[in-house]
Amino acid sequence: MALIHAALTDGDYGMDITDADGHTIRLDIPVAQGGLGSGLRPMQTLLAALAGCSSVDIVMILKKQKQDLQGLEIEVDGEREEGKEPALWRTIDVNFKLSGDVDPQKAERAVELSMQKYCSVAETLRKAGAEIRYVVFVNNIPVN
Repeated sequence: MALIHAALTDGDYGMDITDADGHTIRLDIPVAQGGLGSGLRPMQTLLAALAGCSSVDIVMILKKQKQDLQGLEIEVDGEREEGKEPALWRTIDVNFKLSGDVDPQKAERAVELSMQKYCSVAETLRKAGAEIRYVVFVNNIPVN
């Protein structure tokens, strides 16, 4: 079980969220909505979790394939449903930017395996109705 502790710490909405090991993130809402804008918005944390989950998979897969991965950047953006409460993620676009001596086909396959098979966050978002699209770049060259 994943123990999470949340406590209001900053204004009316700013919360520090801490796990059982003492790792902390700050959540808040934008100033325009009454918050202080001092942290990630809760729905942004889902996109951050997607990036984190897939990065672990990709690195592990490429290490097993003895690829010389020197860098990994992941950009995630999305659109939420309009006029609905709750407003779920409708589409999510992910750019995977890998650098190093990495075979482009192996990079693409590692991303595919993560996004379609291993990443629990991706599957959770898909089951909630999100369409996840992605592009893979190796050394700034698009692979797919």
